[in-house]
Amino acid sequence: MAEQNDLTERERALLDFEGNWWTLDDAKDELIRARFACNLDEYYQELNRLLEVPAALAHDPLVVRRLLRLRDRRRRARLDGPAQVDDARGGTNV
Repeated sequence: MAEQNDLTERERALLDFEGNWWTLDDAKDELIRARFACNLDEYYQELNRLLEVPAALAHDPLVVRRLLRLRDRRRRARLDGPAQVDDARGGTNV
C-alpha cells in the first residue's frame, strides 16, 4: 500500500517535465497536450496544486522551489501593477 504522501506517476511526470522541457525540440504547449492529454489551463491548475504537496518538494526540491518563486513573482507583479520595474542594479524605478 502506498503512503498518503506518495506522488502518482502523473504527478512525478509533471515535475520531471518542468525540470527539462526546454531541452526538447517542440513548443512547451504542444508537449503538454501530447504528454498529458490536457489543455494548458488544466495543466497549470494541476501543477499549481502539486506545488503545495509536501511529497512534490521531496521529489524535486529545485524544480518546486523555482516554480514557487516564479508563481510568487507573478502574483506580486499583478498586485504591484506595471509601474514597478526592476532596474539593472536590483532596485526599483517608479
